[in-house]
Amino acid sequence: MAGLRREEVALLAGMSVDYYVRLERGNLGGASDSVLESLAHALQLDEAERTHLYDLARAAAPAGRRPTVTASRVRPTMLRLLDSMTDVPAYVRNARFDIVAANALGRALYAPVFDSPLFVRRGPVNSARFMFLDPASREFWSDWDRGADDAVGFLRTETGRAPNDKALTDLIGELTAKSDDFARRWARHDVKFHRSGLKNLHHPLVGDLALPYEAMELPADPGLRLNFYTPEPDSREQAALGLLASWERTGKTVPSGNQ
Repeated sequence: MAGLRREEVALLAGMSVDYYVRLERGNLGGASDSVLESLAHALQLDEAERTHLYDLARAAAPAGRRPTVTASRVRPTMLRLLDSMTDVPAYVRNARFDIVAANALGRALYAPVFDSPLFVRRGPVNSARFMFLDPASREFWSDWDRGADDAVGFLRTETGRAPNDKALTDLIGELTAKSDDFARRWARHDVKFHRSGLKNLHHPLVGDLALPYEAMELPADPGLRLNFYTPEPDSREQAALGLLASWERTGKTVPSGNQ
């Protein structure tokens, strides 16, 4: 809780100041669930912050130092599901924001990301790299600051869940070194979940879009998430996605703004 002194937090959590200081410094190994719950209550943590606290405690325990199991490929059944979603932009990504599979409309909607010069010589397509390292991202994401805050908060959350993911730490190191915007946000230690909301995009072909989205974890594929966008019925967004789908079905290249 902002503004409280260590002594006040310790009192609210029912623990000694010395013990709270050890927890504050990251010595969470061995802390019981009741201690963590008391601390979360005293600090008035939200769901994402509470989960992050528990993740850090698990990571500090000996059993938590083993590498986190993460799915490395998209199963054929998921690929068929993606392809069947012809009227909805959808893609599968991992917790590092690598887009590992997408349906045709998803690729058309995210054409500026897929066609970014960042990914001509290296893969996979990664929306976090695009956001912080490609200037075109500020035009594609109409509310860039909010999107940047969300992306960094999610990556911070993921470091608690998978602290031994080298590819994740490499990504964070790269973005910290190359982007002051990322480094400044990373220093805040904010954590967030990325489950649902409204995404404001500007597409080179169909203009401004306000698209409700859902991000669903795939229980059979640890670390992978299905993201899809569902426009309101009879909305401008629905008509715009219909135009994108029609454009894609004709075999034309959907404009990305990068050509």
